[in-house]
Amino acid sequence: MLMSTTPTFEGKRIREYHGIVSGDAIIGVNIFRDLFARVRDIIGGRAAGYEKALQEAKTAALADMADAAREKGANAVVGIDLDYETVGDSMLMVAASGTAVTVE
Repeated sequence: MLMSTTPTFEGKRIREYHGIVSGDAIIGVNIFRDLFARVRDIIGGRAAGYEKALQEAKTAALADMADAAREKGANAVVGIDLDYETVGDSMLMVAASGTAVTVE
């Protein structure tokens, strides 16, 4: 599955549009990850636990979106947008959306 944040693929022609597709992932963040992130906030540095959780959520959301595109008969998704949100106190959500297309 080809995927791009741009509206087209250089050197490829969009033959058919299949509509909007999306994928969502919500990942819980445990108390230890939250505690270490707060310590990092005080002393500085990157919060590796949160970064890993965000990467996992992004990968899952993009995979769900690609599955939805395949179900519509597409071989690519263009115009992808990723949104990140917090849900409650300990959940991270990533939403991916784009347009399913067939390219040649």
